[in-house]
Amino acid sequence: MINLTIDNQRLRVPEGTTIFEAARKVGIDIPHLCYHEELSIYGACRICVVEVEGMPRLEASCSTPVEEGMRVKTNTSRVRRARKMNIELLLANHPEDCIICNRSQVCELYKLAHDIGVRELKFEKGRKYHYEPDLSSPAIIRDPNKCILCSRCIRVCLEIQAVGVIDFVNRGGKTQVLTAFNKGLNNVECTTCGQCILTCPTGALRGQSAVDEVWEALSHPRKFTVVQPAPAIRGTIGEEFGMKPGSLVSKRLAAALRRLGFDKVFDINFGADLTATEEAHELLERITQKGTLPMFTSCCPAWIKYLEHFYPELIPHLSTCKSPQQMAGAVTKTYYAQKAGLNPRDIFVVSIMPCTAKKFELKRPEMRDSGFQDEDASLTTRELTRMLREVGIDLARIDEEEFDSPLGIYSGAGAIFGVTGGLTEAALRTAYEVATGKRLKNVEFKEVRGFKGIREAEIELNGTKVKVAIAHGLANASLLAEEVKKGNSPYHFIEIMACPGGCVGGGGQPLPTTREVREKRGLSLYREDKRLTLRRAHKNPAVIALYKEYLGKPLSKKAHHLLHTTYTRRSRY
Repeated sequence: MINLTIDNQRLRVPEGTTIFEAARKVGIDIPHLCYHEELSIYGACRICVVEVEGMPRLEASCSTPVEEGMRVKTNTSRVRRARKMNIELLLANHPEDCIICNRSQVCELYKLAHDIGVRELKFEKGRKYHYEPDLSSPAIIRDPNKCILCSRCIRVCLEIQAVGVIDFVNRGGKTQVLTAFNKGLNNVECTTCGQCILTCPTGALRGQSAVDEVWEALSHPRKFTVVQPAPAIRGTIGEEFGMKPGSLVSKRLAAALRRLGFDKVFDINFGADLTATEEAHELLERITQKGTLPMFTSCCPAWIKYLEHFYPELIPHLSTCKSPQQMAGAVTKTYYAQKAGLNPRDIFVVSIMPCTAKKFELKRPEMRDSGFQDEDASLTTRELTRMLREVGIDLARIDEEEFDSPLGIYSGAGAIFGVTGGLTEAALRTAYEVATGKRLKNVEFKEVRGFKGIREAEIELNGTKVKVAIAHGLANASLLAEEVKKGNSPYHFIEIMACPGGCVGGGGQPLPTTREVREKRGLSLYREDKRLTLRRAHKNPAVIALYKEYLGKPLSKKAHHLLHTTYTRRSRY
């Protein structure tokens, strides 16, 4: 343990603790930009500087370890002047479009300038090169003009996601964050997960918007508009309206979407129930028929794209099931269109997703088994928030309403899809009952829950011990993929979610996002599951009716045509 003093407060901290971390223990949050608690230390922005007795220069608190007897001052006039000047220099090289910037309410640079007391721009605009934004990706826009070179996007892409498609290029005033040879995000191995957006402190990275397209569909006289929110949305969007992280707003969300003018408010939880049913049957078939094992889950489009780029030889291990979004879209434009007497050409299906990668997924050429594009548009949580605010709808005050039938009926199994381990638990509930013919006394498989990067469990299904693994974050996924590639994986079933925490930590979720926030969001989905009387996906009466009236049975020829897909071997650029 190390003894030191920070702003005249004595404390003891473990050896190896940084000044920044030590200051937090006594309630001092030192201003910062390049620091991120889940990433490696970079120490470039110099906003977090402090004065250390006996040292001639100001030290970056995020990268300076404590020493015995150290005396630190975090708020001297020298420190405040240095921080203020560093912010002023950043602003001298930054666009002045704060009012119309997509990050205007949650920009860390703007907030820091305000908190530190920057009230005027003292420096003339520096030598600023104008760069064209990268619009190549269907999911993410990269604007180098707003980049402050903090490297947070670089670090999250490499360290958390094991992708590493962006890095610094050039030197001095010409330094930029770019893809290799400036090819654009759509022409490299970008998985479109959007974690770079979550970590960016400014508007240098943002999602492609479908808001205008959706407003146009809502006002079109011949379009029948259907909206379907994802499982994770009900536990996250409340944050945008002043609620605490993890606040459940399921029925308020249904009411708000109806107020926007959608003709039907369904729920992708129904699609999750359908996915769990198909995927459980597929797993049992692979086990009993000696199919390709382990079977990887296929609900996360960022994970799918990652595997297609980095492990294309493992494509046979992927479940052929479409994601809940795509199953719901395909069923809406076939089964529901037939029941409602609608021309699927006139149906416009919108999903509300926690994910930027869903914007890429719905445009995949494989996703047209309904005879049309199965899903027409995908809005992130943040995009839906903008639409609600535009027309004055406050989720915190709106009355609750039910989702529409039949595709708005869901079980607790579908609800927990939005948190890491939830898909596995949902599939196991169905797989157990199908394999054994017995009703589960306790549907909660708590051994697969939690937020550890990689978790494992063993479940007995009708005499067979089925080993499962769960990973979130693509760096963790790569460790399990390497085992499979080498032929020494002990598992039957592996769930992968690209984003930390699963969909509750998706690239389209409210900002800011921290580990603590993600965990609260995830726990809310388990509360949603527990409050429901219907907790098994295959017992959803709407799912049962779909099979009876239209699909026949799980894994039938018609189910395979509509609910399953193929994948693409992608090159490494």
